[in-house]
Amino acid sequence: MKDFKIYLAIGSALLIIYLVIQYNKPAPVNWQPTLAAADKIPFGTYALRERLTDIFPGAQVKNTNQSLYNFFRGRTKPGNYIIIAKTVTITKADFEQMLKGIRAGNNVFITTFSWNGVIADRLKFNNDIEDDDAKTAINFTNKQLRQSRYYKFDKEISAQYFNSYDTARATIISLNKAGNANYLRYRFGKGSLLLCANPELFTNYSLLTRNGAEYASAALSYLPANNNIYWDQFQNRDIVIDRSPLRAFFASSSLQWAFYISFWGLALFVFFEIKRRQRIIPIIDPLKNATVDFVEVVGKVYYEKRDNSNIALKKILYLLSFLREQYQLKTTRLDAEFIESMVWKTGIDTAFIQDLVGYINYIGQQSKVTDKELIELNLLIEKFYQKI
Repeated sequence: MKDFKIYLAIGSALLIIYLVIQYNKPAPVNWQPTLAAADKIPFGTYALRERLTDIFPGAQVKNTNQSLYNFFRGRTKPGNYIIIAKTVTITKADFEQMLKGIRAGNNVFITTFSWNGVIADRLKFNNDIEDDDAKTAINFTNKQLRQSRYYKFDKEISAQYFNSYDTARATIISLNKAGNANYLRYRFGKGSLLLCANPELFTNYSLLTRNGAEYASAALSYLPANNNIYWDQFQNRDIVIDRSPLRAFFASSSLQWAFYISFWGLALFVFFEIKRRQRIIPIIDPLKNATVDFVEVVGKVYYEKRDNSNIALKKILYLLSFLREQYQLKTTRLDAEFIESMVWKTGIDTAFIQDLVGYINYIGQQSKVTDKELIELNLLIEKFYQKI
C-alpha cells in the first residue's frame, strides 16, 4: 500500500509538471502569409502599416475598403495608394478609373502573389518563381540606391519575379541576381504605377531584418512625398465585418433613427407604467411561535386535573422508550439484570441506577401519586439525562 502511494505521488507530480509545461509553452509561430495590416504574425503587415509615417513624415494614413473604381471616381486630391494583398483582382472598370486617377497625379503601389483581372493583359506582364536560391538576391538599378552587396532573404520571400513585361513602357526599379526584374514602374501622366512581385518583402518578418527594412524603405521611396496615404483593405479582404444582429438597422440612417425612437419610446412607456401601477406593499407581521402557548395550555390542563399518576406514567414510558431506542435495552422487566445492563451500557454509577429503577417500580405500583412523589420522579429522570 505504501509503494502504491509513492507511485501515485510520483505520477501526480509528473502530470502536474507536464501540465505546467504545456500551459507555459509558447504558441507555435503561424507562418501563413496573410499580409493583413492587423496581423502581427511573421507574414502580416502590421509593422509596415504602423511605420508608414516614418517613410512619409507628416502624412495621414487612411484605410479604404472601396474598390479601385469607387475610390478614384471623382477624386481630386492626389495621394499615394498602397495595395499589399495575396491576390489582386482588377476589373476593366477598375483599371480604367485607376489610370485616370494616376494621370491626374495619384501614385499606386501594388504587390501581390497573384494578378487577376485585366491588369496583366493590359500591361503585358507575367510572373514566375526563381528555382535557384542563389539567384533570388535582389538589388536596385538606381545608382543612388544600389548596394555593393545584393539584398539576401531567406524563406524564398524574394523568389518571385516578372519573367515577361513590355520593356517599352516599364522601367525596372530592382532585379535579382539572374537579371530578372521584380519591381517595375509605369508612368501615366502626372503619376506612376509601381508593381512589385514580392509582397512578403513588406511583411513583419522582412522588416525586422536590416536588409528587409532598408529594401522596403527604398522601394516605397519611389512614391512621392504626399500628405495623403491610402491603405487598401478591399483587395486583401481586411475589412472588419459587422456581425451584430442590429447591423441591418445601423446600415441605414433612417432605420437607425427608427430603432433609437422605438427603443427610448419603449423605455419611457415601461418607466411610467411601473410608476403608475406601483402599490404600497403591506407590512406582514411574522408568524408567532405558538410552541410556548401550546405547552402552557397542556400544562394548565394537567395541573387542573391533578392527574399525577397519568403524568408519572407518561414520563416513565418516554424514558423506557428512550432506553430501548438509544441503548437497545429490554424494558419488559425492570429487575437486577436490567439494572446491570443499564449500568454497563450508559456508564452511570450503579447506586444512581438502582435508585432510579427502584423509584420507577415504586411509582408503578401506586394507584395515586402525590405532588412530592411526581417531583422526585421528575428530578431523578432529569438527572439521568444530564449524566448520559
